[in-house]
Amino acid sequence: TYLIRTLAWETILSDNGLVVDTLKTLGLVADDGRVLATTGAVIAGLTYNFLPFMILPIYAGLERIPGSLLEASADLGGRDWTTLRRVVVPLALPAIAAGSIFTFSLTLGDYGTPRLVAGTSQFIGNIVYENIGVIGNVPLAAAYATVPIVIMVVYLLLARRTGAFESL
Repeated sequence: TYLIRTLAWETILSDNGLVVDTLKTLGLVADDGRVLATTGAVIAGLTYNFLPFMILPIYAGLERIPGSLLEASADLGGRDWTTLRRVVVPLALPAIAAGSIFTFSLTLGDYGTPRLVAGTSQFIGNIVYENIGVIGNVPLAAAYATVPIVIMVVYLLLARRTGAFESL
């Protein structure tokens, strides 16, 4: 289904697709304007493909918050924004951290969406693939492959320091 969704985005954002025709009709894109081979198109495709990996953990985390805590906040005079900021977000922080880890790691390693939607976009997965398979520059590919690992280690250390994983 992942490939079908990506190909659907390729069709929607193609030069003769629905989005480009609508933008041309509204005068927002020149007649020779290309929408498909842009970073925005890749971000739209990645968001569509990987948004469930962010939403589902957050939903599960929000579902686990007892209603009595929300009632207690309201009884103590907490307004909606105060309850959200001081009760809901701290209790949902582990779910937010887990969802962002899933989404970030899947997005960085994705090869198909940038390749199919934009063709020549330089995303980390594509650079690693081209340096290993096409160019044969394994050290450069290894250097690029360590970037997501370093980012994830720093993120996990920050999440641990802020206490995002204490309630797990």
